[in-house]
Amino acid sequence: MEQVSGPAQLAMGSPLEVNAAEATTGRAADFTLQIAPMLVELEPQVVVSTIGYNNQVPGPLLRVREGQRVTVDVVNDTDVPEYVHWHGLFVPSEMDGAGEEGTPPVPPHGRRRYHFVANPAGSRWYHSHTMAMLDLHRGTYTGQFGFLMIDSASDPGRAGRVDFDQEVFLALREWEYFLSTVDPDEMAVDPSDPMPEKPAKPDLRQNGLEVSAPLYSINDKILGAGEPLRVQPGQRVLMHLLNASASQIHRLALPGHKFQVIALDGNPVPTPQAVDVIEIAPGERVDAIVEMNRPGVWILGEIRDVARQSGLGLVVEYANQQQRAQWTPPPKWRWDYTIFGATLIPASGSTAAGAPDETIDMVFEKVPGGFNGINHWLINGKEYPHEGEFVFRQGRRYRLVFRNRSDDSHPLHIHRHLFELVELNGKATAGVKKDTVIVPAFGRATVDLTADQPGLTLFHCHIQQHMDYGFKALFRYA
Repeated sequence: MEQVSGPAQLAMGSPLEVNAAEATTGRAADFTLQIAPMLVELEPQVVVSTIGYNNQVPGPLLRVREGQRVTVDVVNDTDVPEYVHWHGLFVPSEMDGAGEEGTPPVPPHGRRRYHFVANPAGSRWYHSHTMAMLDLHRGTYTGQFGFLMIDSASDPGRAGRVDFDQEVFLALREWEYFLSTVDPDEMAVDPSDPMPEKPAKPDLRQNGLEVSAPLYSINDKILGAGEPLRVQPGQRVLMHLLNASASQIHRLALPGHKFQVIALDGNPVPTPQAVDVIEIAPGERVDAIVEMNRPGVWILGEIRDVARQSGLGLVVEYANQQQRAQWTPPPKWRWDYTIFGATLIPASGSTAAGAPDETIDMVFEKVPGGFNGINHWLINGKEYPHEGEFVFRQGRRYRLVFRNRSDDSHPLHIHRHLFELVELNGKATAGVKKDTVIVPAFGRATVDLTADQPGLTLFHCHIQQHMDYGFKALFRYA
């Protein structure tokens, strides 16, 4: 049993909330984000230098109402151009914050105004979308990320029709990234896992360098520093979890407690379920209710010992409990999106949203970089760009089949759209709507998407190194 003395940090700065009346005037911006160098004190004597928003990590919580017109002024006090991506929002390509889609950059020592309608409701986020390549001090390797909460316009409750006593926003992070021959992320493969895309002949080429990190945190503090999450017996705590990592999938547990998962990527699930472990990849969000029914002092932490002991954890402290924080490993678990799905339509082969008009196969392969080299990534046999290869027609429904023929798991993200998961490794489901989905090693995921957001649309792996080295494609509307 692991023990930690001392509290852990929870605070992430005051939220910036938009005034509904001011949001429609077209005058002053509703929010201002300043991109600038800053220091993050993960714990006393452990200080890292990074780039952040408004001198805080995460950046300010931006909280708005669904359907509001929002303007954000971004001031870039660095020497390089930057982009701010509004992850999970339905925004025009020129406002999405991706250079591949034609969004203008925020120039060095300049500014740019983003304006959009806040839609859809749910847990969204914003972050840098700059290419990094071998510069591990750019893009999502930096502290440029923050929560964006869009409250439902039809519900007076700030987090939807959910009964809770306390609401917290928790971002999972690593710091001081470096290149390594070791992949720190992949869990040991379960021999019973289905691997429908595993090639008959294994690739014996030597793997290239991966991105690793020695320090971890939840928000801006490592386990054992800052303030704990203080709770009362019987409370229901709504946790908004975000994986703001540039490179690693994380698995969280809270000994003796379960997570009642109510939303994935900000979208309510058809069938909320209680789980012992949450698996969350770069770019993903999970909203879960935790009932505080086991008094004590506990560690909410990564189940991998090396990551938790390097800082990825938070002390959860019940009132009037003074003992040291405890950790015990969770029971055997398996993360499965499909348990949150709805009942399928029998014998139709379609989902709740209807049968697709067209199917697009996307095959993902790794070109190993070899010793001291960088792996490259192919989609349908090519690195980015793919000229005219992926085309949507407005209003049509597409079935995208993601075939992962590599030994890495990939969190795949589509900009400006939501998709519905309809199959994972041969298991059918319906109603689970996301913007980022983990496709396991040698696995397959099938999603349905309605082409209802005209304009250039970026698709990519949300692991920064994979995106930088070929793992992305651009969908165009005909």
